[in-house]
Amino acid sequence: MVHLPDKRQRAELFRQRMAGAMALSDTSRAALARAIGIDRSTISQILGAQDARLPGAHVVAGAAQALGVSADWLLGLTDRPEQAGQLLSTTLSISETGRATDVDDQIFAWHEEAKGYKIRHVPATLPDMLKTTAMIEWEYRPTFNQSPDSAIAVAEARLEWMRSTTSDYEIAIPFHELLALAEGSGYYHGLDPAVRRAQFDWLIEVYDQLYPTLRIFVFDARRVFSAPLTVFGPKIAAIYLGRFNVAFRDRDRVQALTRHFDWLIRESLSSARQVPELMAELRGRVP
Repeated sequence: MVHLPDKRQRAELFRQRMAGAMALSDTSRAALARAIGIDRSTISQILGAQDARLPGAHVVAGAAQALGVSADWLLGLTDRPEQAGQLLSTTLSISETGRATDVDDQIFAWHEEAKGYKIRHVPATLPDMLKTTAMIEWEYRPTFNQSPDSAIAVAEARLEWMRSTTSDYEIAIPFHELLALAEGSGYYHGLDPAVRRAQFDWLIEVYDQLYPTLRIFVFDARRVFSAPLTVFGPKIAAIYLGRFNVAFRDRDRVQALTRHFDWLIRESLSSARQVPELMAELRGRVP
């Protein structure tokens, strides 16, 4: 924020910013006057005045619209010149997603952008990068028109990224998801017990290889709840809606979702070190 001690300095800043925006957009005084609906002489008077008077609200609003800047910036109320719509487009984006689509390029780009920072993840089911080939093939069976090959390649690439990156990776999984996998209920109804046992074995093996760079926390969804989301360090936070990822880049929302994830960890049922024991116990429940 810009804090001006008196009206005269605020008026001078308005004149400087309007003149600068006109020069940057190559807008003449006559063109700006036509866009606002006032006389050219009024623009000359505004730019040349040396008193503390500011133009009326309709002139400020018209100049901001014509020059592609915000009225708040012209008035010295912010250091961000973008209009509200432009600010929104830079801080929030919605990208279509789906299994094995090109949107994975966007997800990888977010991972790369956050390299070196901690990545926090709440998956929709099991983490894709920790699924076995048999699990992915089973998930794709009902779709008929899609091949699991690309999804398998994506999962393998993400796992390889986790092996090679300098980023820590924290994953929070609700206990009922792992219990359903063990029992073959809910989402995993009809999944062969041998596939479920192999999935637990793979989770334990990969966790043993990557811990403590990879840390898994298990929480009770009856006490705490989370939608699927990923927080890419301090830079990006994305909420998964099924068909879309809604991504935020502004600091306040990223920090809010980071605090939400940290809350899940504080309420977790066991420490990250105890996860292999929990996985082994659940594997023992598979018939």
